[in-house]
Amino acid sequence: MTKKRQILVIGNNTNGCTPKHEKIAYEVGEKIATSDSVLITGGLGGVMEAASHGAHDAHGLTVGIIPQDDATLANQFCDIVIPTGMGLSRDFLNALSADGIIIVGGGSGTLSEVCAAYMYKKPMVAIRNIGGSIEQYIDGFLDHRKNIKIIGVDTPEDAVAKILELISTSHNKDTESTDAEILDAFNKIKSGEVTRMAQKSSD
Repeated sequence: MTKKRQILVIGNNTNGCTPKHEKIAYEVGEKIATSDSVLITGGLGGVMEAASHGAHDAHGLTVGIIPQDDATLANQFCDIVIPTGMGLSRDFLNALSADGIIIVGGGSGTLSEVCAAYMYKKPMVAIRNIGGSIEQYIDGFLDHRKNIKIIGVDTPEDAVAKILELISTSHNKDTESTDAEILDAFNKIKSGEVTRMAQKSSD
């Protein structure tokens, strides 16, 4: 069975989340569900709840990874709740659980998740012109390392379409890299290089 794509949506919690953020997040969640992908959020309010609501209404699967150890604290639209008890450290779990990330506004908590995703070169897309801590980094990089570019888009439809494209491209690159590594290992075995290296190590 083919693994479903897992898309993380991040942004403002209840504090700082505007009706505009909620509308965009709801539509993003809806589009993720209709693309047959799994929605992952931080499981709480604001953008997380709105995205979960949209995916839920579109009959998608929603996962909430919450910082607390009490599953009842997740929003009502989470089908699966993972109560980590990890506090802010759960930002890394969120990022690593995702194949790609869509950013809808957000403050310092969102930026923390973005930094975690950036370190692991996760594809990221951000909605432009809605404010938030990420605004200055849209269509650019977080730092000089240029690990992964944060791609800016203007609509929920474009956000989901773009992240699916980036996930597909990222997967193909990973596959190509793996294939090249396997071929290289095979050629080394065929040429006897591995045997010579093993003999040298035992000397």
